[in-house]
Amino acid sequence: MAASKPQSTKDEIIAAIGDLSKLEIMHNQILVGIYMRPEKTAGGIILTDKTIDEDKWQGKVGLVLKTGPQAFKSDGATDFAGQSVAEGDWLIYRVSDGFAIDINGTHCRLL
Repeated sequence: MAASKPQSTKDEIIAAIGDLSKLEIMHNQILVGIYMRPEKTAGGIILTDKTIDEDKWQGKVGLVLKTGPQAFKSDGATDFAGQSVAEGDWLIYRVSDGFAIDINGTHCRLL
């Protein structure tokens, strides 16, 4: 399977993922598009497909694409102290959090 084209900006991730209006995120989950580094570094080094594809598994930065209705809602057991995320925000996460999912060929993670 060929690696997906790297998406390194908010606009690139949103364009690659397409329309999410029919996708429902349940409960307190958050769908994030994984930051995939560019094929070429700032110094001009061209990275291999294998190196770039590793971001799918080791990526720690994501763009919030959609949130469930209970995401970051405080209740009797959990208090988020007013913290929240919105669609279009960047966030960091542990590699072990959530699970990987591809949507329209774009690497995402459901947290």
